[in-house]
Amino acid sequence: MKNNVVPFLGLYVALSFSTVGATVALHFNTTLVISDAVWIRGAIVAASSLLTLYLGLRALGGDRRMLRRLRIVTAIMLAATVVVVAVPGLFPLWFTIDQLASGLLLLPVVIGVNQRPAVRL
Repeated sequence: MKNNVVPFLGLYVALSFSTVGATVALHFNTTLVISDAVWIRGAIVAASSLLTLYLGLRALGGDRRMLRRLRIVTAIMLAATVVVVAVPGLFPLWFTIDQLASGLLLLPVVIGVNQRPAVRL
């Protein structure tokens, strides 16, 4: 696995936990009603971001099983993010934009971990 995907995973963790922080701040400091779907999706994304970073670091160390798991988890999270962004009205606009940013951080990871190394002749 190329080590250039790990910074994207770190940014994904930072964005995911920033989203949870923003959700808490909005809940306590505004009159906005934060839906259960936002809380649940935010928590799932934050937890999975930690998992992807762990898998990425282990895969970078040469663990092939972790690379396989990273491929699966990132592909599933990217697909779920595409659905969240594509379905209008499913989440508030601010959360949809955040999920779009998360998907853009996951895209190079999915591409990077699924590329085959070039063969030198």
